[in-house]
Amino acid sequence: MVGDIAKRWKELSGNSKWKDLLDPLDLDLRRYILHYGDMAEVGYVAFNSDRRSKYVGDSCYTKEELFARTGYLKANPFRYEVTKYIYGTSSIRLPECFIIKSLSREAWNKESNWLGYIAVATDEGKKLLGRRDIVVAWRGTIQLYEWANDFDFPLESAVTVFPRANPNDEPRIANGWLSLYTSTDPRSRFDKTSAQEQVQGELKRLLELYKDEDITITLTGHSLGAVMSILSAADFLHNEWPKITPSLQHRLSCVTVFAFGSPRIGDRSFKRLVESLEHLHILRVTNVPDLIPRYPVFRFTDVGEELQINTLKSEYLKRSLNLGHFHNLEAYLHGVAGTQHNQGEFKLEINRDIALVNKGLDALEDKYLVPGHWWVLENKGMVQSDDGTWKLNGDRSKNKQEEEEEENNCKFP
Repeated sequence: MVGDIAKRWKELSGNSKWKDLLDPLDLDLRRYILHYGDMAEVGYVAFNSDRRSKYVGDSCYTKEELFARTGYLKANPFRYEVTKYIYGTSSIRLPECFIIKSLSREAWNKESNWLGYIAVATDEGKKLLGRRDIVVAWRGTIQLYEWANDFDFPLESAVTVFPRANPNDEPRIANGWLSLYTSTDPRSRFDKTSAQEQVQGELKRLLELYKDEDITITLTGHSLGAVMSILSAADFLHNEWPKITPSLQHRLSCVTVFAFGSPRIGDRSFKRLVESLEHLHILRVTNVPDLIPRYPVFRFTDVGEELQINTLKSEYLKRSLNLGHFHNLEAYLHGVAGTQHNQGEFKLEINRDIALVNKGLDALEDKYLVPGHWWVLENKGMVQSDDGTWKLNGDRSKNKQEEEEEENNCKFP
């Protein structure tokens, strides 16, 4: 699982733009990409998407239990500590798969959704990774394909995020992405600051805390989360990098994005801005039959380097016309584990459990005897009270979590 990551982390993080590592796909790079893909998957597993729950739109777990309860820790040598949760809202109407709302009148929050988390490598994790790694993991969309049918995000000036951009070459980004990243809501306990402010503030805090160590910032996400990863990485390097000391700039050798199934974000001016950021390395992982990375079609363009996988080649998967099977993150990670040179045969080079593919799909061949859609909360979230009655999403440690998140997220960085 670890390979030579501790020795090769600069190369694997894209300091040479992954030259000669993508085709054929380097074995250590496979491990590296799967590691960050698993951290993005945590966001899907932890997210409460049941509209009947008054806690819909939140994480099911506290920061302290996030990795243990989502299955991330077992047989995984890398260790991180979650330092912050990210919440977001939108000033424009978005598809419900971006901001999901509860049917309950007692909803915990009517304006916000949990968008992901920030974590930092522990001392144990640092030894295996070769440096202190800060990870920003953004959650993706819940209904993976439906939103693309209704995509109507016009391009909008991104000067609010990139105020120092060339006024003669002003970057433009889909207004839906901008709104989710920059919106605030004074009614919300979580969104008195935007997702942008929450992330950039926590990155600055952690960089100050570890300023005397070799350090990296790695951002990861799938679908919507991939968009937010690229946008927040470009934001940091464009606006915050010039403010940090030369000694810290030397310690922080790169900011890397591993973006899975990312739709397009902005126009050619945005692409030029991204390419001007020399310390930013973006690897977009795309699945050949997946249509989402081709959206939107007109006036938008791709950024970063591309690693193409092809899950159609996998003999483990059913032949399917379900487009959602090609966009699912676990299907992507299965593809990373087995895609071969020039899209030839498919062979698992990493011993990644194929059962993971069926967590949220029914995509594996029946002969492997893995139930479809097998990841569910125990008893589908129903909790028994002392009087013997059952209720959806009992309080657990929720009151404690709400108090903790209000304290952490309502403050301006």
